[in-house]
Amino acid sequence: MALLELTNLSKSYTDPGSGARVPVLRGINLKIEAGESLAIVGPSGCGKSTLLNILGTLDTPDEGEFVFDGESLAKGTPKQLAAVRSQKIGFIFQLHHLMPQCSVLENVLLPTLALKAPPADAAQRAEALLAQVGLKDRMRWKPAQLSGGERQRVAFVRALINQPRLILADEPTGALDEANAVVLTELLLALQKSHGITLVMVTHHREQAECMGRMMTIHEGVLS
Repeated sequence: MALLELTNLSKSYTDPGSGARVPVLRGINLKIEAGESLAIVGPSGCGKSTLLNILGTLDTPDEGEFVFDGESLAKGTPKQLAAVRSQKIGFIFQLHHLMPQCSVLENVLLPTLALKAPPADAAQRAEALLAQVGLKDRMRWKPAQLSGGERQRVAFVRALINQPRLILADEPTGALDEANAVVLTELLLALQKSHGITLVMVTHHREQAECMGRMMTIHEGVLS
């Protein structure tokens, strides 16, 4: 069963200099099954981040249809999109974006604050996830005390804490050396499979993309 489907989706932006509309995404058609892992590869400026922003309900398309978990979101209201984003989607970025003043455990629990009724077992779940990624002994540490790879592991766990249906990863190992990138990619896929979550990863590294269940290419706004 498809978790999300895009049909003939397009997006453009206004050039601040000329005022002309510049197409970024052109007629995107995409179906992603629940529990699937998909990599989207392409060079800088090809539309990868714009596509990821639409999938994450951070932006809306100009044309086309976007159905996520049975709900039409192409013309969703800000309130509707925010609810989907906080309850059903987890985000992982190239930079971990951890709060330096918060402990590892507190950073992981931050997404639960956006929920109307945070789960009573959130802290217990966070501790179990941190143990799963090898950070059981670092839960009270601050981000500055961690290595780059450890910080990104915290970001992985933070993305999982609200039990999302979908995880969107934007160059999740781009700031790490090659050895750490391989280890972290394997860990991310292990977490995705063990929790039955759909994973979409944007990257310009084909070697990393080939580890995913499926790979697609985007070039000049066209996905194939």
